[in-house]
Amino acid sequence: MRREMVIRIRVITGIVLFLALILLFRLYCLQVSQNDFYTDRAERQYVHTKQDLYSRGSIFFTTKDGEKVSAASIRSGFLLAFNPTIITDPNAVCEKLQPFLKVEKERCLEKASLKERTYVEIDLTIPDEIAEQIENLDLDGVQLYRNQWRYYPGDDLTAKVIGFVGYTEKTDDDLHGKYGLERYYDDVLVRDREVRSVNFFAEIFSNLGDMVYSKEESSPKGDVVTTIEPTVARMLDSVLLETNARYESKMTGAIIMDPKTGAIYAMNAVPGFNLNDRGTTTVEFFQNPLVENVYEFGSTIKALTMAAGLDSGAINRHSTYFDAGSITLNTFTIKNYDGKGRGTVEMQEVLNQSLNTGVSYIVQKMGKEKFREYFYNFKLGSETGIDQPNEAFGLIENLKSPRDVEYATASFGQGIALTPIATIRALATLGNGGYLVTPHLASAIEYEDGTVKEILHPKGAQVISKESSEEISRMLTTVVDEALGKGKFKMQNYTIGAKTGTAQIADPNGGGYYEDKYLHSFFGYFPAFDPKFIVFMYTVEPKGVKYASETLTEPFMDIAKFLINYYTIPPDR
Repeated sequence: MRREMVIRIRVITGIVLFLALILLFRLYCLQVSQNDFYTDRAERQYVHTKQDLYSRGSIFFTTKDGEKVSAASIRSGFLLAFNPTIITDPNAVCEKLQPFLKVEKERCLEKASLKERTYVEIDLTIPDEIAEQIENLDLDGVQLYRNQWRYYPGDDLTAKVIGFVGYTEKTDDDLHGKYGLERYYDDVLVRDREVRSVNFFAEIFSNLGDMVYSKEESSPKGDVVTTIEPTVARMLDSVLLETNARYESKMTGAIIMDPKTGAIYAMNAVPGFNLNDRGTTTVEFFQNPLVENVYEFGSTIKALTMAAGLDSGAINRHSTYFDAGSITLNTFTIKNYDGKGRGTVEMQEVLNQSLNTGVSYIVQKMGKEKFREYFYNFKLGSETGIDQPNEAFGLIENLKSPRDVEYATASFGQGIALTPIATIRALATLGNGGYLVTPHLASAIEYEDGTVKEILHPKGAQVISKESSEEISRMLTTVVDEALGKGKFKMQNYTIGAKTGTAQIADPNGGGYYEDKYLHSFFGYFPAFDPKFIVFMYTVEPKGVKYASETLTEPFMDIAKFLINYYTIPPDR
């Protein structure tokens, strides 16, 4: 019996050794003699490796009632891919898929015909309802995988301010904010990266698939809550598009801001673009010209000159000067817009009739140094600190010139070039009591751990006195009540302070200015003596009209009436 057990053990041991030798031989074949072949087969199992880079914080609009509305979020859906090795008729497959694809049929055929590939991505953003229809086609070699991507519910709504997510210049697999708020707050919005691999063979044996995850750690982040009011922003975009189309302008832009806090309710320029469909859009449309570009705005700047003259004591509202229609400084002749003189006029008429000779007179009364000091204090050449990338500096080098003519032209907005955002900040001082604000779009950051950081912007420097602010507001209100459209736009129950501006556009090639190209601008705030809103508008090279009073007065009044009604602002007269 003992002998039989020994024999059995030896037999079993022999069998185990024999099997082990077979396995060792097989492993040798797999790992040595046929290593290249099976390595390639193994690598092809992992046909779908995707970084979950769209796991990103949200951006929110804020309604007038304080409710958050999504401006940028994550959308879930499917990724459509091909396995060309099992597609027998690429043309038939592409023909059936064409109604559901963004790519052209030729591109579809090209990808479906790559027989050496087991995985080719076709579309990364297939909505659930479209994925279901594709699934029902039951096409061999057509695969759908769960995916998510950056989504902008407003499409083109205030697109230049929101910005979008794109690949960085350093790598083609790392997504970050490229423009607007997406870029400015990228360090807050970006999330931990998650890499997901889908095993192709596991898909065969499991409905859910076998997912392999790994993470790249980063610090906790949050969502950005903005001051942009979506209904106001949609209204503004509509007005801008209508104005731009009506006058066939190159560009039309505007900002609606609280002059007391700097909170921006709406801000955009058209032509714009769709944040969810940027395929045919050129880079120039992605930039925010309200922050990145500078312009000579013309007569809207006269309001700042008048305020400086009042605050310095050089003039008062009833001061007079003799208007001959033109003045000559340093051999250069400065004329009124129509070349005509008015004789002896008060300062109110300088604003009412937009007299270049009048603001030039104010500069002479103040002196070049004092005038320069006020325009520097208005921060016209400085960044405002707005939470947008690539903010430009204003070009006010002419204020360092020893020549009188440079200061005279600056007094009516020519020879100095300003960003729209710096301009509205300076103009806000006229109605808010005389102090600078910080224009801003974000009001809070809501962190992942539940804490909320309110973004505060303290009151800035006092640049004109409260009394001067009230006086210039009276004068600008008179402009609307009596001069703008000869009183046509006066509102019976509300005070509005406003001023138009028409500027010649500089010729970058020959020097000087074009004779037939203009930039129109308009600003106004209301109610004039306790303003809730300030609006700044401009349009570049409008066709068929010469003066801003013809192009922008009615759009401004439409905006003002909308805001008064929407926010139920009580009458102030």
